[in-house]
Amino acid sequence: MDLFTVTDVATGRGTLQYREERFTGLRCRISPERVKRHIDHPFELPQETADCPFCEQNIFSITPKFPNGKRIMVGESVTFPNMFPFAAWHTVTVITRAHTVPEFSRQQIADALRGQVASLLRFDGYPSINWNYLPSSGASIIHPHMQGICDTRPSWLVERYLSAGKEYRRKTETSYWATVREQERSSERFLFGDEILWSAHAVPVGEREVRGLIPVARLDELESYIDTLSEGILRVISLYKKLGTVAYNMAIYFARKNDEEFSAFCSLISRINPNPLSTSDSAFMERLHNEPIIMTLPEELGRYYRSEGR
Repeated sequence: MDLFTVTDVATGRGTLQYREERFTGLRCRISPERVKRHIDHPFELPQETADCPFCEQNIFSITPKFPNGKRIMVGESVTFPNMFPFAAWHTVTVITRAHTVPEFSRQQIADALRGQVASLLRFDGYPSINWNYLPSSGASIIHPHMQGICDTRPSWLVERYLSAGKEYRRKTETSYWATVREQERSSERFLFGDEILWSAHAVPVGEREVRGLIPVARLDELESYIDTLSEGILRVISLYKKLGTVAYNMAIYFARKNDEEFSAFCSLISRINPNPLSTSDSAFMERLHNEPIIMTLPEELGRYYRSEGR
């Protein structure tokens, strides 16, 4: 059974695609011609600033501590409660000591993920690990940092997939996520990976969305996959850089308990580089209609990745 539909519509400037996931109702529009607007700009790493709260000279005096009076330290990473939370449980992990880094190492990402896991396991709910990198992705602080949130109710996207898993099981007596894994591995969208399978998502929620399907459901099952997950995240970031963008968003979603029809997965989307005009690649369709306009066909992203010899 196909998990998504594609409807082609001819326009005066090419072909527009409407895509929809059958079981979640997730929709997007793909318009490759829009890339010709050239709204992206070259990027230069910003300079370190003395007032950054996440730099070494400030982090241990400005950032808050957990109720036990401590912060979580894993390698370079430092994790603490968010001062301005928008979830019942909201934590921040500063990834690197340096204000900016040309390239992240696998160890830096893995240590930050472990800090996030340790902080989120303190709250019973639906956790996710998130990352806004650079201002054009929504980051209010340039110093690289992840954010963990956890609520007793799942976010909208997780709720859609929990419902989809139940409905698919009821209709087919098989696993939705096993079917996703099988179809993506044999598709043009497949990028790399075995235990964690990475592919350009068929119905993207953002530009060049890549998803990594993790063979666990809950956060407390992630530890044995963190190093592999970290390497996969870096490979996707490298792909974005080759395509000319350095800003991105990331989210890793988890179920609350084992009896839910869910697979943890990591989603990354590329964002345009920070620019002096503050032009964004998200507008009313994305933010007010929950129906993103995409410029890159997922199958094209798969072909590009393979053509690079990776």
